[in-house]
Amino acid sequence: MGRVIGFELSSQEPEKAVKFYSEVFGWEFAEPHWDYWAATTGNDEKQGINGGVGKGPIDHPHGTRIQIEVDSIDEAISKAKANGALVVRDKMEFDEFYLAYLVDPTGLGFGLIQKK
Repeated sequence: MGRVIGFELSSQEPEKAVKFYSEVFGWEFAEPHWDYWAATTGNDEKQGINGGVGKGPIDHPHGTRIQIEVDSIDEAISKAKANGALVVRDKMEFDEFYLAYLVDPTGLGFGLIQKK
């Protein structure tokens, strides 16, 4: 399961965003309240942050790019592309991790991180 290291996402198509993040990363979403779907991104045994997806306001229709920690960046990129994502910057290697930037089917940018 992909683990977020911090987020709240705004989208003009929140249902589509919820479906995407659920299918690609296995996140669980609560029923919406006021066009906001609370997200559980993992269990309490591993440090991380839960958050949510909400319908963005007209003056800020799309939200923040987030960083998602994954076990296999190659597998996550493949699953994301299969579910409609675009790769903005393919896997890059750094001393302690791999990093890639993608955009989901609703236009939200996010980063993937795999620790070495």
